Amino acid sequence: MKKQVYITEEERAKCQKVVDAFAELYELENIVVLDVGRYGFVELKYYKPPHGFEDAITFTDSVALFEDLWEEWLNTKLYLLAKGTPLLEKGYKGIFESLSKEKQSELIVRKANFSKAAEIYL
Repeated sequence: MKKQVYITEEERAKCQKVVDAFAELYELENIVVLDVGRYGFVELKYYKPPHGFEDAITFTDSVALFEDLWEEWLNTKLYLLAKGTPLLEKGYKGIFESLSKEKQSELIVRKANFSKAAEIYL
């Protein structure tokens, strides 16, 4: 019986570049992204002992994986910037809008840097 393959080798290579580009995220947050062979890549989030990870999302598209990891990275950075302040009540969008234009630009430039490192051109 032939096994179903859900991701091409070309897309697997692209996804691996995305995973590698966001390496710093895995140190900041309880997130890990694993190559699970013919199934694609699985993002495991929010580890809670003794039950394990709360979320598991499978990706077979490098652009979708990039956008997801970018959002996780940005939200983590915004949370860390607002932690311990009333800004947290504004949500991620409100936190971002409360930042100086310079800080907003700095964060947006990071997306371009991640995109270049992952060889994803949006």
